[in-house]
Amino acid sequence: MKTTTKAAIAIAAALALIAPAAAQAHVTVQPSEVPAGGFTRLDVRVPNEQDDAATTKVEVEMPDGFIFASYEPVPGWTAEVKTEKLDPPVEAHGGSYDTQVGSITWTADSDADGIQPGQFQDFGLSVGIPEQYPEGDALTFPAIQTYDNGDVVRWIGDPDSEEPASQVTLTAPAEDHHAGMSEDEHAEEATTTDDASGDDS
Repeated sequence: MKTTTKAAIAIAAALALIAPAAAQAHVTVQPSEVPAGGFTRLDVRVPNEQDDAATTKVEVEMPDGFIFASYEPVPGWTAEVKTEKLDPPVEAHGGSYDTQVGSITWTADSDADGIQPGQFQDFGLSVGIPEQYPEGDALTFPAIQTYDNGDVVRWIGDPDSEEPASQVTLTAPAEDHHAGMSEDEHAEEATTTDDASGDDS
């Protein structure tokens, strides 16, 4: 076999290994499947795709109907939740609400706090899945990723595009008490759980 042919095969094999990794190196919402209705945890996973710049800002647009969303603090980052007015109000999770979560933006406090090359960061959310979406629906979470060199990547495309928006598919509703809880009840239970954990220390 000629040397040039061997080299071509080696390059093709290397590209085949790199391609799947590159295809998955985009902003995603984890897990890819969650039960319809009720409360659950979602993580916005942000990998850094550049070799010489840090990710310093991530904005995620929420699908319509998300009434309840709280974020997990991340050291070195500031989160901002933007809400939208609902007119008329909607009934959800055992209560009546006149606002919904429009978007959540995480901004690094400094370039040094950003997501550096070769790193990724999970941004945790506690959310109430809107009851309007049945099992089988796919919720889309468009995201905009900003680097400290000014580059902006818009993860807003179709699933087969080069810059797809992340999607989460709804499975059968979970049969637990969280599904029928209001936002206040859910928050109260979370506080009680945290207090109980602190008593054991």
